[in-house]
Amino acid sequence: MAFLRSIVRYSVYKKYGLVYDSFQTNSGKLKNLNLYQIALKSTTASGTLVENATNAVETPQRDVLDITFSDPKAAFKSKTNWELIRAYLVYALCSIEYLVDNNMKLMKLAEKILGERLFVFLMKLTFYGHFVAGEDQMRIKPTLERLRSFGVKPILDYSVEEDLSQEEAEKREVAASVPEAGDEKVEGPLKQYHVDKTFADRRYKVQSARTYFYLNEAQCEKNMEIFLKCLETVADFQHSGPSRGAGLAAVKFTALGRPQLLLQLSEVIMRARQYMTEIVGGEGNVLSHHLKVEDLENKFEKIQDKESLKKFLTQVTSDKHGVLHLFPWSGIIDDNQELSATFRVPDLKSGRMIRLITQLSAKEEEMFRNMVRRFNTIVKAAQEMDVRIMVDAEQTYFQPAITRLTLEFMRRYNKQKAIVFNTYQCYLKNAFDEVSTDLEQAKRQDFYFGAKLVRGAYLDQERARAAAMGYPDPTNPSYEATTEMYHNTLSECLRRIKAFKTKGEDKKIAIMVASHNEDTVRFAIKKMEENGIEPLDKVICFGQLFAMCDNITFPLGQSGYSTYKYIPYGPVKEVLPYLSRRAHENKGVLKKIEKEKRLLASEIFRRLSRGQFWYTPKGNYVPI
Repeated sequence: MAFLRSIVRYSVYKKYGLVYDSFQTNSGKLKNLNLYQIALKSTTASGTLVENATNAVETPQRDVLDITFSDPKAAFKSKTNWELIRAYLVYALCSIEYLVDNNMKLMKLAEKILGERLFVFLMKLTFYGHFVAGEDQMRIKPTLERLRSFGVKPILDYSVEEDLSQEEAEKREVAASVPEAGDEKVEGPLKQYHVDKTFADRRYKVQSARTYFYLNEAQCEKNMEIFLKCLETVADFQHSGPSRGAGLAAVKFTALGRPQLLLQLSEVIMRARQYMTEIVGGEGNVLSHHLKVEDLENKFEKIQDKESLKKFLTQVTSDKHGVLHLFPWSGIIDDNQELSATFRVPDLKSGRMIRLITQLSAKEEEMFRNMVRRFNTIVKAAQEMDVRIMVDAEQTYFQPAITRLTLEFMRRYNKQKAIVFNTYQCYLKNAFDEVSTDLEQAKRQDFYFGAKLVRGAYLDQERARAAAMGYPDPTNPSYEATTEMYHNTLSECLRRIKAFKTKGEDKKIAIMVASHNEDTVRFAIKKMEENGIEPLDKVICFGQLFAMCDNITFPLGQSGYSTYKYIPYGPVKEVLPYLSRRAHENKGVLKKIEKEKRLLASEIFRRLSRGQFWYTPKGNYVPI
């Protein structure tokens, strides 16, 4: 085994996996998935390679999936009795409004009264012990091993957050969001891409997402190093033991660079869309217009600066179907190309070339190069370690830049399998259009498309900011509309996967259904069946937060679906802001809490009534 492990560490593209015997449904009830044979197989969309090692692995357990997600035994067989009792206690406390609303004040008061050592001990017995996997890479390994033995894989997230005051957060954000040349005042929708002091504290009305505030370039380098350590931990874990499962690490772009650059880049992208609308009419991404380069040339006959026009047209990205991008995005991440010189377009009114971006200083250009370099370092390391990168979604005023950069890194690295994944928030009105356009780009530029679909983390903040600043609300009007958007977007992804499968081609799409909503998970399973997509096609996986909705995660993993838990870790005192957000988030989903409490109480009673006073979890499940 030691020899095998050393081989794996030097050849990171080889992992064990499984193929399945049969998958049947009867009246909507999922039958047992019998995964028993190890065979030589490669599923490049998920990045999991399989060796022929029949003699090395026992026949894994597989359970029948209860799609009502109401089976307490299946939900909690990975938990000890103490962990069940603790979970029930924590959920009960999360139902008390006063405790949740004042949780940070109460935790700080408790530390002052109890002292640091006793406070840390108390937190490990309660909230920290429930919501956080451990303090560092070594201490979380037992948790990861246990998850794996019950069919669940990790997405690692180092959850340390600065406990900044609102005043300090606002001060940092404003300072890091204004260009050296000054902030140009704009009207209309584009004012969205400029900082507003009222919303400079990006934690406002946000409970389910971590926030990074820019301090300096040195801090961004430290953040990069933390992400790299996460990758190393995932790689070390997934290449050890008899079973394999492709691991993930979460990354945020705002941790790697100055937010001003993301704001300006996002504004450029939206100006480019606005520019295309002025030239040819219609709305949407440049790609969606299906405009030929020759058509552009005809539009620009009156442009006086022919040399600059020729350079602009040379840099336009196109294929046989038409223009993909007005600007050479590949050059922006590959070369030392200046942003200020790149984003220039012909102006039909004046006949001159005009700039779509505020002039950047040499220092700002260097900071952008640094941000790209940091992300490239992370993705290159992930490729070498055979780990995947999940880029988190952020606020709409950052997201156009984040998505564009992420797609360009997909184009560079997702040639053989999906290594880089983008996140799409389905509470946004444009979610379906954005995903459809990006799927089309991946198809036309021939790279693997990886995506995580979520409802979204910034809904209340986005609505409040839009109303206060006077630009159109980017969010769906209701919970039901968001559900419809999520389901339509997922259906489009599944339709395209089915098309690949029908043609016998590599399924160049990998989707994570990241949802705590039981109806959405059931919808995904039903649509997989309707489209002939099997769990072991390894193109659809599911994900939930650690210690939340275990009644969804574990039954899925134990019945043969590719399933993940988002695993937070970090020192007790430094993850208090994370714990505070988890408490608030649970308060906001009381119906889900009540169901989990009922299931917890039922399982505790079942075990104690049968004399199982000491229960040691032991699973023989193999993650898909």
